[in-house]
Amino acid sequence: MDKRLEAFQRLLTIMDELREQCPWDREQTIESIRHLTIEETYELSDAILDNDMVEVEKELGDLALHLVFYSKIASETNTFDITSVLNGICEKLIRRHPHIYSDVTAKDTETVKRNWEQIKQAESNGVKSVLSGVPKSMPSIVKAMRMQEKAAQVGFDWPNKNDVWDKVEEELDEFKVAQGDEKTSEFGDLLFSLINYARWNNINPDDALERTNKKFKYRFEAIEEEAKRIEKPLKELSLSEMEVIWQRAKSNLD
Repeated sequence: MDKRLEAFQRLLTIMDELREQCPWDREQTIESIRHLTIEETYELSDAILDNDMVEVEKELGDLALHLVFYSKIASETNTFDITSVLNGICEKLIRRHPHIYSDVTAKDTETVKRNWEQIKQAESNGVKSVLSGVPKSMPSIVKAMRMQEKAAQVGFDWPNKNDVWDKVEEELDEFKVAQGDEKTSEFGDLLFSLINYARWNNINPDDALERTNKKFKYRFEAIEEEAKRIEKPLKELSLSEMEVIWQRAKSNLD
């Protein structure tokens, strides 16, 4: 047997055994493991951003377990099983890659993405919105980017990058003069336009922000460590003292 199939069969067998013999696994439902799946997904995301391929491998294993777990639970009520899940994604991939499995020509990535969205719309007979595939619970920054990408695939996009930046500056000016609750709305518009500009520059805004979060965490924790070293309460460090430590940590990280 192919080693890949053998490994997958081993996981399926273990899942069957756990579901039958382990009290915890036996009690789980699709709803009860949902939050664990979300946690595992974020752990995979962290490993990817850290470029820790050892952890990426481990987290992929955890997610594979969850896919098998959901399928096992559903099979017990004849809702679906791992076979239908895998066949379903295979059929979808074949349908949405006509440049591979049919006579359609697609010479670049943009054409592939545009074809994907058009086929997806056709599958729903045009009933669903182009944006319907964007999960409601998706983090806001990622959601904004995905909505912009999907709208762009059907032609709703700026003509060029300069126009996108002009919109950023327009939103910034509106935010500066906004008052009260309007300030929140205008800030949202500003963020949305910045995310759009990031998209035009092939920057994933969520990845970019998370990398900045990590830099901030590293530099601020350096300030905390220095305060401990000199046995001085953090609140008693002056801003200028903090800035010196911050810049030192910044140069170490760079």
